[in-house]
Amino acid sequence: MTIISIKNVKKVFKNIELFNNINIDFKRGKIYGLVGPNGSGKSVLFKMICGFIKPDSGEINIHPDFMDIKHDFPKSFGIIIDRPAYISSKTGFENLKRLASIQNKISEEHIKKIMIQVGLDWATKQKVRNYSLGMKQKLSIAQAIMENQEILILDEPFNGLDKNSVTTIRGLLKELNKEGKTIILTSHNQEDIDALCDVVYEIQNLNIITTHSDKINYNL
Repeated sequence: MTIISIKNVKKVFKNIELFNNINIDFKRGKIYGLVGPNGSGKSVLFKMICGFIKPDSGEINIHPDFMDIKHDFPKSFGIIIDRPAYISSKTGFENLKRLASIQNKISEEHIKKIMIQVGLDWATKQKVRNYSLGMKQKLSIAQAIMENQEILILDEPFNGLDKNSVTTIRGLLKELNKEGKTIILTSHNQEDIDALCDVVYEIQNLNIITTHSDKINYNL
């Protein structure tokens, strides 16, 4: 099933032409990698998919199962694009608890479990303002997955993570995919792309091409 269909999309962002008539589809249950040089438009494409900004022309269609008729934004999407605006004077657990209270779908115990899965200590009294870059990244991953979102849009999810944490998060994403989650991610580390992705799209010359569609198995 195609969950996201991009048809003839053009986009100029901050006076820079990024895309000219791109056409790609994302199907349910796969892990997709999106690669390209800095400034090529990866984050902009993610923001268009999520409805935060609009294409100049063309269409981005989200399957009706993932759209809420009351809102323009898709539902059941877990997103890391720009890091969420956490309350710096609160702990990681307090921040996630506050975010979870918006929809009130998950328990405190579930939040604790997710924090442990990404490698964070839920019980620590350390404030987010004192978190390292890697800890903030883990917190972002936790908020993206904690409500059992079906589609994960992850812009550089491994940024700032040490080697062991990268291995942990790779394994977590593979497990989520086995559960049926669809994952679309970017990474400047080719090993991340090769280890995880079923399909890789590359931005080239204002277009997007498929570079491979065969999963490479690595021991994680």
